[in-house]
Amino acid sequence: MARPGIDFPGLGVGLVILRDARILLYKRMRPPEAGYWNIVGGKVDHMEPAEEAARREAEEETGLTIGRIERIGMTEQIIDADRQHWISVLYLARDIEGEPQLTEPDKLSDFGWFPLTDLPEPLSAFTKAAIAALPTAERS
Repeated sequence: MARPGIDFPGLGVGLVILRDARILLYKRMRPPEAGYWNIVGGKVDHMEPAEEAARREAEEETGLTIGRIERIGMTEQIIDADRQHWISVLYLARDIEGEPQLTEPDKLSDFGWFPLTDLPEPLSAFTKAAIAALPTAERS
């Protein structure tokens, strides 16, 4: 069976979650970019609106309840090292409830809230693109 992102360009979503001028990042355990800090997200399922996919992926990965989100842009990532190609819709969430958890320990190894001025390394290309897409007021 053909696999999105590997056998053909995949359609994904990413959600920048901000609270108190900090971004929620998780450390990936699987390609693409295993070992890198990343925003939450994943692939869009067939017939699933991208906004719903962003909310679903974020809730699955964090345990948070995600309220209103807004689209902030798109990114295309071709990750030669992992032979993966993704086109992703990026969203921003400030309306969240609960405390994040490590709900998918087979996929993610760690998480934390980080000031945008003091981000952990290595930071995924996907996350760098998402941060660059944030409204200017959020980045300062």
